Amino acid sequence: MNFFLETLKVIVLLVYYLLESLVLLVVPGRKKNVSGEIILITGAGSGIGRLLAVKFASLGATLVLWDINQEGLNCTVRQVKEKGAARVHSYVCDCSKRQDIYRVADQVKKEVGDVSILINNAGIVVGKRFLDSPDSLVEKTMEVNTIAHFWTYKAFLPAMIAANHGHLVSIASCAGLCGASQIADYCASKFAAIGFAESIDIEMRSLRKTGVKTTIVCPYVINTGMFDGIKSKWPRLLPVLEPEYVAERIIRAVRQNQEVLFIPRIVYIFYFLRSFLPVKAAILFLDYFGLSDLMNTFKGRPKKE
Repeated sequence: MNFFLETLKVIVLLVYYLLESLVLLVVPGRKKNVSGEIILITGAGSGIGRLLAVKFASLGATLVLWDINQEGLNCTVRQVKEKGAARVHSYVCDCSKRQDIYRVADQVKKEVGDVSILINNAGIVVGKRFLDSPDSLVEKTMEVNTIAHFWTYKAFLPAMIAANHGHLVSIASCAGLCGASQIADYCASKFAAIGFAESIDIEMRSLRKTGVKTTIVCPYVINTGMFDGIKSKWPRLLPVLEPEYVAERIIRAVRQNQEVLFIPRIVYIFYFLRSFLPVKAAILFLDYFGLSDLMNTFKGRPKKE
């Protein structure tokens, strides 16, 4: 194909994709049926992971729940069964350890079957200035928030590729879109998680495995306890998010095969502005919305949780 024809093709498709996106904003696409799908959720023992499990259970999915906390897992299983789920399997798994992920993944494949929707949700945050962060916790942040995704994909993606059917969901963060003070390691881990998920999505497209979908979720601070103590400077514009709302948005995005989800919607505007604003102007916005010193009041979850 010569230069002129290929350029014309790109322009036509670009216009089509833009119009398609605008139409879907007004008229959402049909939601796919997840009944019978095997959905694995890491970090399912609390917070968003637990809520996703409960909500997917009501949609008829088979649930595979992972967490490092047995007590938290038991609580989630009880809540899921109260919603009428008959097919729920829980496993204690330390997502900071590659061999533990592979071992439990093999168990899942033998006892439940091939996972068709993988939700990498497990995450940790230290919340200290970089030079005050212990090396061991910096390493664990990267292992849980990023490196674990490598091993879960290696464990479950081959079956999705073979069937040309599956969905990879990365629960990242707005911290993966913009650096911030006192969470350098957390931001780095989320930037990496987003880059990894985008790269795998491109690989699937290049392999013509269009049945394997990807959703990257970037929420602002969620009121689950993980970022306890943080307050929004302008809550009407940039609110601390309620877990129920976030879980509903994630499930809707997965069912509509939405590739990227920013929560709240104002983040789309921030992301667009940051792409061309000078650094000083971008920092001005960070200061205005109180994001530069957001972590000053951070407490995090109590140790017992």
